[in-house]
Amino acid sequence: GKNCSLLQEMDVIQKQDENCYCYVQNRTIHLQYLWSTLQIKVNSREKFRFEPISEKNNCRNSETVLEFAACAVQILWKPETCTETFLSIKQYGEDVCFKIQPFKIEPYTVRVKREMLDGKLLFLFVAGIFLFHFANSLSRSAKFFYLSGIILGALALLVFVLLTLKRFIPRHSTFWILMSGSWMASLYFIYCFKENMQWLWSEHRNYLLGYFLAVGVTSFAICYQHGPLTTELSITLFTWTLQLTAFVLIYCGVTIPQVAYAVIAVSLCSKGLCYPLGAACHIARKMKHHFKSKKMVFKYLTEEEYREQGESETIRALEELRSFCRSPDFPSWIAVSKLQAPHRFAAFVLGSPHVSPAETKAHDEQYGIGSSFLEEQLFETRAVSDRDEPANSVHEEDEENENEMHAQTPFPYATELL
Repeated sequence: GKNCSLLQEMDVIQKQDENCYCYVQNRTIHLQYLWSTLQIKVNSREKFRFEPISEKNNCRNSETVLEFAACAVQILWKPETCTETFLSIKQYGEDVCFKIQPFKIEPYTVRVKREMLDGKLLFLFVAGIFLFHFANSLSRSAKFFYLSGIILGALALLVFVLLTLKRFIPRHSTFWILMSGSWMASLYFIYCFKENMQWLWSEHRNYLLGYFLAVGVTSFAICYQHGPLTTELSITLFTWTLQLTAFVLIYCGVTIPQVAYAVIAVSLCSKGLCYPLGAACHIARKMKHHFKSKKMVFKYLTEEEYREQGESETIRALEELRSFCRSPDFPSWIAVSKLQAPHRFAAFVLGSPHVSPAETKAHDEQYGIGSSFLEEQLFETRAVSDRDEPANSVHEEDEENENEMHAQTPFPYATELL
């Protein structure tokens, strides 16, 4: 029936008598507080008793079995005595009330500070997303199997022991009843450990490290003796367990439950879309195979076909040029003003050859068979190939080339060049 002091952000309260404090949550949802927490720090020179106050004074009002068990244990749980304590409150969670009882008349300080980005919440959220999307591959990894066994043995010792002794339990109904009770006890143990983790670490650090070391080594030895999972059924069950654990991490990693539900729904949809997307890709590949055009077949021309095609295309291009020059759109006066031989251009348009007989004769003398240009190209090619070869074979090949030059005429060399 005693009124409690309401806490707000950035409050610094100093008192020396017994008092209770409450923080009332703001129900307006803001996305910037998605990973935000409120840190309450209480410190004093002398020891004091920190006692959380539950809103449900009567355990009969509990809606679930876990709430009833938590209420019953809180009645029997001894309040914490220390000189300094921290309390982390989630945004948009339940209202929190606690009582401070100093043993001596010594002032204590209550500080309220907001942490906009809580690293622990962000780590839980990212770990949940990663665990859900890679659950299938992680369930087949031997290293992750051993790591999961160590974590399960440390946090849920009763469940780990029951799984180890499963072969000695003849009836499956008995095993599942014991498994349900072990999970409930383990979950409550995890809840109590989370709520009192700071106090346990500061007051009983050696015992806590000894427990984790002993249970971790024992769990690893049992998992190593059992070996990784081999059957497809056990791997599938392990995958589902990892995905359920990922949902729990996602839910605990954000302060707004609606955002957690939305992320879980999107993750499920993205996981379920792989099957219709795979079927659609398979159908698309089949349809593409049916409607795909035939592969083009390239035909290579022979030397004679190449020469004939070159001559025919040249004649066709010249005729197109003549037709264009005869058309009314052709700027004849501009073209005539820029030509050096307008009479020759007019003769070409009227049908005369584009190359004169004198030019044809000069071209044949310079580039035809037996020309000086051809001989220079042949001898330069021979000289370059002779210089690139080793010195031992140079003399032998020179002798062979001389014999061949005496026995053959220049005509085969011209044929080879062509």
